[in-house]
Order: sequence, then structure tokens, then C-alpha cells
Amino acid sequence: MAERKPIESWLTDMDGVLMHEGIPVPGADAFIKRLRDSGKPFLVLTNNSIYTPRDLHARLARIGLDVPVENIWTSALATAKFLDDQRPGGTAYVIGEAGLTTALHDIGYVLTDHDPDYVVLGETRTYSFEALTKAIRLINAGARFIATNPDETGPSAEGALPATGSVAALITKATGRDPYFVGKPNPLMMRAGLNAIGAHSETSAMIGDRMDTDVLAGLEAGMETFLVLTGLTRAEEVDLHPFRPSRVVDSIADLVDLV
Repeated sequence: MAERKPIESWLTDMDGVLMHEGIPVPGADAFIKRLRDSGKPFLVLTNNSIYTPRDLHARLARIGLDVPVENIWTSALATAKFLDDQRPGGTAYVIGEAGLTTALHDIGYVLTDHDPDYVVLGETRTYSFEALTKAIRLINAGARFIATNPDETGPSAEGALPATGSVAALITKATGRDPYFVGKPNPLMMRAGLNAIGAHSETSAMIGDRMDTDVLAGLEAGMETFLVLTGLTRAEEVDLHPFRPSRVVDSIADLVDLV
């Protein structure tokens, strides 16, 4: 196997890597500081489409992680970039929150429930039966179906919450139409992020806590991959997958010296 080139840019997942249940993972602050001091291009990624980068910057700052707004890349931003490339100046019926609606407004999309080009599904704290019914009818009438990410559940203090992937399955069952998922593990999200910071996959690394999204997306985008064991995937689960990360480490603290 050819030896990989030195890592010149970094992509890292947020939940499970830098923070866990709202608390910073030990070493996360040192990793971010080392990245910023190095001047190397980097992005903090999340499949969650609820928040804008400004929201996430503030949430991270409150727990001591200083990540500039321009270094945050969400599935909402990736979805907006995809739609802008596919159909500039289009229209969409959106189920989601400010992270998604703001991203679509920023690319010049008109949000409407009248004959939209797309139905775009993202996360929201309150999925409404009325909104889902409207989405189903618009898709049946010919709107293209896009979803920000395939995550089936999200965390909460009370337990799992249904997320975009679960709600997309409901719409698919009612329409017979599968969505195009933009977020991880689709390597499109990674490649668009790399392009945004002027990085190349051959000299980039992806850090994540999930084999089925973070590691898979990094692998398919051609990056070096690091799995941390501070999130969802446990060490004994790695070999259950038909692919492997480049390296498994206990936490982000083990990667500070690689920057």
C-alpha cells in the first residue's frame, strides 16, 4: 500500500468527538487551539441541520471551544450548496429550523408551498402532521425529495428522538419516493467541505465517533480516517464493519500531536 501524504487539513465531527452531551471531551480545547495556531485549514462538521454556524459557534464557545463561524460545516450548508449547484435560484418547501432555512435563503432560494422544485427535509424539534402531509402531496405532485441527512435518531436527556432519517422513511412509505440524502455518509458533504477550505482529500483527515457515517464518509471521500471511542462506536464494534478506519484512538486528545 502506498504511504499517505502528510496531513495538511482536518475535518472533525462535533458530537462524540469534541463534545459529549454538552460537555467538552478532554483534549478538545487543546486540539482546536493547535489547529488554529498551526494555520492549517480545518472544519468542524455536524449532520444536524437545526442550527446555523453562528448558533453553533456560540454553543461551542460556552463550553470553552473557540471555533470560528467559517470553520463550521453543517448538513444544511452542504444541502444548500448542492441545491445551488443543481438548480440555482430554485424553490423549496422546507421542513426544518433556522439552520436549514437560513442556508437556503442565503443561496437565493424562495421557500414556498406552491409547486416547489424541491421538498427539503431536515431536523426540527416539532415535526407537524400538517407539514408532513403537505410534503407528501407536493412530492406526489412532482417535487424532488431531498433530505439533509439519514440519521434515524438524535440524542436527548430523555432518550432517543426521531430524526431526519426516520421521518424521511415515513414520507417514502407514503409516496414511494426515496430522498437524496446530502449529509454523512454521503462523501458529497465531505468533498464540498474540502472545496470550501481549499483542501485536497489526499492530504486531509476525518475524525469521527461513528463507523457508519464519519469513517465511511471520510473513506469514500479519499481521506485518512480516525475513529475516536468517546462517542457511539465501541472498540469491539469496529471489526463488525467491512471497512476500517486508518487508526482507532481513545479520544481527540491522542491526535493533538499530529497537527
